[in-house]
Amino acid sequence: MAVRLAVALLLALPAASQAFVQGPSTHELPQRSSSAGRFLSRSPFQVEVPQLPEVDAAPRSWLASVLGLGAALGLVAGLALPAPSRALTAEQYSQLTYNQVKGSGLANRCPTVESQGSSVPVKSGAKLTNMCFEPKSWAVEAQTDKGTEFVTTKLLTRQTYTLAFINGELSPNPITFKEDDGIHTLPTTVQLPDGEYVPFLFSVKSLVAKGEGSEFKPGFTWGGEFEVPSYRTGAFLDPKGRGMYSGYDQAVALPALQADGKEGQEELFKETNKVFDIGKGAIEMEVNKVNA
Repeated sequence: MAVRLAVALLLALPAASQAFVQGPSTHELPQRSSSAGRFLSRSPFQVEVPQLPEVDAAPRSWLASVLGLGAALGLVAGLALPAPSRALTAEQYSQLTYNQVKGSGLANRCPTVESQGSSVPVKSGAKLTNMCFEPKSWAVEAQTDKGTEFVTTKLLTRQTYTLAFINGELSPNPITFKEDDGIHTLPTTVQLPDGEYVPFLFSVKSLVAKGEGSEFKPGFTWGGEFEVPSYRTGAFLDPKGRGMYSGYDQAVALPALQADGKEGQEELFKETNKVFDIGKGAIEMEVNKVNA
C-alpha cells in the first residue's frame, strides 16, 4: 500500500545547534581565550596499539595457527578503524589541521558549548555568526494504517546534511534574528519503514526567528519561519524526459489516456505536471547552554 506523505517534517535537534553572538564593531582587538593552545598535541583520533604479552613459541597445530592469525588480523582491523567523531568546541576546531578533519566525520558535526556563564546580552547592531544545525533524528508525517502520524525514518544522506556558517543581523527587545548568509539549504533523503525514499531540502533559508527578552540564557525559547525551495528546479528532467521548461510534455505511453478527454485525466495530469514551489517551514529552538 502506497504511503501518502504530508508536507510536515519533524526534526529532533537536541544539543545540535550552536552559534556565536558578535557585538557591534569596535576598534579593540578581540582577546583570545587563555585556554588557547592547550588542545591535544596529537590527533584526537590516534589510537595507541597495546603491546601483546610474549608467549612461548612452542609447536602448535595448524588449527591453532589459523585461529591465532585470525585473532591477530581482527585486532589489527579493529585498531585501524577510525574512532567515532566526537563534538569539539569552536576553539578546538580552529586548531585542527585539514588532515585531522578529513575522513573523521567532524566536518558534519556542530561545535559543542562548554557552559561558563549565565547569559549573553544582545545589543543593538549585534550579529549572530557561525550558527549551526545538526539534526539527530528525522521523522516524517505520513498516512499509515493508524492514520496520520510521525514515523521514524532512516537517514540515507551521509555526512552532508548539517547546516553551518549561518550569519545574520540580531536585534533586542524582542530578540530578532534575520538570516542572510551561510550554508542554509542542503538536499537530504530519508527512508520510511516500508522502504519508500523521501527526498527534501533541509533548509533555514531567510529564517526570521524571534523570542521575548534581550539576552540569551538557558531556557530561552525562540523561533520563526523560513523558506523551503523546491527540491527540483524547473530544468530538471524525469526518467521519461518530462520537465517544466524543457523536455517532453508527457510520456510516450500515456497519450491514449486522454483520447476521450475523460478517463485517466487525473492520472495523466499528476504524472506530467511539473511545478517549482517555494514552501514555508517553521522552527522552534531553546537555549541549553551559554559560554559567556
